Amino acid sequence: MEVDDKGKVFTDVVPKLTIPAMVQTTQHLIHGNLHVRRDERLKDELDRDKLFLAMTDVQIIGADNQVIHETRFLAVRRDQIVWVMPTRDFGEGEQL
Repeated sequence: MEVDDKGKVFTDVVPKLTIPAMVQTTQHLIHGNLHVRRDERLKDELDRDKLFLAMTDVQIIGADNQVIHETRFLAVRRDQIVWVMPTRDFGEGEQL
């Protein structure tokens, strides 16, 4: 971590893989991208001890299967997640 003379903190950028996924919460179905650290699995990201899971390029789907909201970023409270499913196939040797 670096701090400049004005007190601004600079941290290392953690490279991540983008995984298109569906996330079912207790209320809505969410389509969007999850971001997983390189050399880790999707499950490792889901198991992190953080209150929220970050998603990008999100569509929130209502009970009638219609898009009720779209946003570039959404923080999903982890204790509201019922299930998560990647929406693209991964090749052999490609890690989830």
